Amino acid sequence: MALLKIARMGHPVLLATAQIVDAIDDPAVQSLIDDMIETMFDAAGAGLAAPQVHVSKRIIVYRTPRGRVEEESDQDDSVKVLVNPVLKPSGVETTLRLEGCLSIPGLRGWVPRYTRVFYEGYDRRGERVAGEVGGFQANVLQHEVDHLDGVLYPMRMTDLRLFGFDTEAERHLQLDQIQGDRS
Repeated sequence: MALLKIARMGHPVLLATAQIVDAIDDPAVQSLIDDMIETMFDAAGAGLAAPQVHVSKRIIVYRTPRGRVEEESDQDDSVKVLVNPVLKPSGVETTLRLEGCLSIPGLRGWVPRYTRVFYEGYDRRGERVAGEVGGFQANVLQHEVDHLDGVLYPMRMTDLRLFGFDTEAERHLQLDQIQGDRS
């Protein structure tokens, strides 16, 4: 396994639509998945999409860190792999979520995301998987699948006043304060 270099905002691979994976069992695909998992852990990320490591393929890896459990679907802290994922909202309810990104180091922003989503795709063995998740997992899935479609989280933001550097965001961009300022 190898650590992969993470593409940063401004690199064209992050703005392209990733290609469908045809042969999940290809040794190169399996090696890429292993390397993505290692890279995600090394960078202390909750998820990683193949375009973030300069590979334009529809593959994501993700996990729910222990401190981020919000719903029952978040309880499983194992690493999950989704190949050729498709997401659909499970209703119309959205919520603002504070997000960061390994491809946009040092910055955070409040992003509107669907509260719950249906997902389908394939695991690393090529078996079809599907389900519905909410909470942190729903947020991570939407963020990572956006990478496969050439979308970075600031492109989803509706108010750039809710975007800032990590340390400033922690101090000054708390949702209850922001919502109170708008009242």
